[in-house]
Amino acid sequence: MVDTGTEHEGDRVGVSRRRFIEATGAAGAAVGLAGCSGGGGGGGDGDDPIQITMDGEWEGIADTVTDSLYEAGLDEDIEVEILPGDFESGARQSEFTSALDAGRSSPDIFMMDSGWTIPFIARGQLVNLSEELSSETLDYVENDYLPSAVNTASDPESGDLYGLPLFPDYPVMHYRKDLVEEAGYDPEGENWATEPMSWQEFAEMAADVWEQNDGEDGDYEYAFTTQADNYVGLACCTFSETITSFGGAYFGDHENLFGPIGDRPITVNEEPVLDTIRMMRSFMEGPDAEYAHPDFPQISTTDLLSFTEEPSREPFTSGNAIFHRNWPYAIPLNLDSEDFDAEDYDVMPLPYGVEAGEGEYEGTGGPAGALGGWHLTINPNSERLDDAVQVLEAFANEEVMESNFAEGGYLPPDPSVTENADPDDVGALGDFLDTLAVTGENTVPRPVTVAWPDQSPQVASEVSAAYQAEKSPEDAMSDLESSLEDLESDLAE
Repeated sequence: MVDTGTEHEGDRVGVSRRRFIEATGAAGAAVGLAGCSGGGGGGGDGDDPIQITMDGEWEGIADTVTDSLYEAGLDEDIEVEILPGDFESGARQSEFTSALDAGRSSPDIFMMDSGWTIPFIARGQLVNLSEELSSETLDYVENDYLPSAVNTASDPESGDLYGLPLFPDYPVMHYRKDLVEEAGYDPEGENWATEPMSWQEFAEMAADVWEQNDGEDGDYEYAFTTQADNYVGLACCTFSETITSFGGAYFGDHENLFGPIGDRPITVNEEPVLDTIRMMRSFMEGPDAEYAHPDFPQISTTDLLSFTEEPSREPFTSGNAIFHRNWPYAIPLNLDSEDFDAEDYDVMPLPYGVEAGEGEYEGTGGPAGALGGWHLTINPNSERLDDAVQVLEAFANEEVMESNFAEGGYLPPDPSVTENADPDDVGALGDFLDTLAVTGENTVPRPVTVAWPDQSPQVASEVSAAYQAEKSPEDAMSDLESSLEDLESDLAE
C-alpha cells in the first residue's frame, strides 16, 4: 500500500464526485461543481471549447477522457478539447511561460510538470484553486491525494492549492524476464517485484546476463539504459533519485527540499554524490575508465549521454536492451512490442546504494524513485474560468481516475484508487500494481522552489560534464556547489 499519511477507516472526509452528484441532484451538482467561483468570467458563450494542453498520448484517448468527465457530472454543454503539447518537459515549460507572459487566454487549462509548477505559483501566474474549487473537492485533495504530489501543486508559504494533481509518476526498472531466467536467475522466487536489490547486486547481475548474451557484440547493445542527457530530467530525476539512494542530497535533509532558500546547506560535494557519478562512469565505460568506480562493471555505453525518456526506451522496446529505467507510461508500449512477447517482460523497483536509514541525511538511503507527475492548472487569462473550474472538479473523481489508469496507464493521484483497483480493469498496469505500490512508498520529490528553474540547468550541466569525464567528480561538484550557493544568495537578498 502507498502510504498517504492519512487514515482510510470508514468513510473518508472527501467524497467522490459521482456520490456528490447523486446526493445533490443535477441542480446541486451544477452549483457544487462551480465551487465558490468569485473571479473571472462565467460560462462564456459556450461555443468555444475549454482547451487543455496535455501530452499527445492524452489526445489519443480524448473521447474516453471527455466521456468520463461527463459521467462524473461535467455539464455536457461544456466542450473539452485536448491539445497535444511537447513531450519534453522543459520545452513545455517554455511554451507555457511564453503564453502566460503574453497574457494569452488559450489554453484555458495547462497540464504542468510537478517539477516546475511552484515557480509559476510564485510569479502569480495561476488561478488560486483554494478560492475556486468546492469545499468537497478541496477536502478530497487534502485528505486523500498523495501528499508529496499536493505539496508540489501548492504555494509553499500560504499552503493554497494552485494545481490539481492529475497523476503522479514514479519510475520502475523494466526488464527482460526471459533473458534473466535463461541466465539462471529467479525473479519470482527472489521477489524482485517488491524487494529492491542494491545497485551493486543489480550491476553484477545485469553484466552477467549481458555477458551470457555476448555483451555489446551480441544481440543486445545495452544491458541497461536510462536518461543521462544534459536536460531537466537529469537534475530532477535520474541523478536526484540515485544520489538519494546512496545517502546523498542537494540540500541535506529532505525537509529542505522546498526551502528556505539561502538558509539551507548545499551538500552536493560529498562522497555519496561523488560515488553516484563514479558508478555511472563505470556503467558507461567500465571500471578502468578515468574517474570510474572500480567496484562496478560496465553495463551500457556512452550513448546514455544523449538519452532522454524516449530515446532510452526505444532500444528496450525494440529488443536491443535488457534493463531500462523509465516511467510507467512505458509499460503498455513495451507490452505492445513486436520484438518480444508480453510474458518475457516484467518490472521491479529501482535499486538502492545504501540501506534505508543509513543515508547521510534524513530521507535518504534505500530505494528511491523521483516523484514525477503532472498537475492541471488554470490560466488566469481564461475567458471561461467557471467552466474551467468545472472541468477540474470532474477530474477529481475516482471513476475518472480509474478510466485514465485503464486507458492511458496514468496512476491515480488518490493512492487508494490504485490499491483497490481490480487488476483486470486497469489495463496494462494491472499486473504490476505491487511494484508500483512499493515504488510509490519510496519517492523523492524534486527541490522545487523559485530557485530551481535556475539551479536545475546548473545541476544538469555539471553532472553531464562529470559523466563525460570533462571534469573530475570532485571538480564538477565543487563548481556546482559554488553556483548553487550563488543562486541561493541572490534570491535570498
